[in-house]
Amino acid sequence: MTGGIAVILGPVGDNFAAGMTGGIAFVYDADGKFEEHVNPDSVIWQRIASAQLAATVARSRRGAPRRRRASAFATELLSRKWDVEIGNLWQVVPKEMLSRLKHPLSDETGRPRRA
Repeated sequence: MTGGIAVILGPVGDNFAAGMTGGIAFVYDADGKFEEHVNPDSVIWQRIASAQLAATVARSRRGAPRRRRASAFATELLSRKWDVEIGNLWQVVPKEMLSRLKHPLSDETGRPRRA
């Protein structure tokens, strides 16, 4: 991925985010195994810790049920179970982008929790 926002609602494979040079990814991690698959060399990852980023994902979810290709799973997850399931999302950002982000990754001051 070189830019934009990606919301991934399924499992990821080994070496996830290797070569990611821009953008931000939100990864749904229902089984708690995401950290076993992410490539730590070029990205940081943490749970959503910014009200602004949570709002970004929330805005994208409002349109999901209306999209022609939206799955029943995505509609259920992003509509009815959102308050619970937001805790299963990781935000992933290339390290090189940290100083250029429009909004901070966390509402707290300091560095991201994973690197």
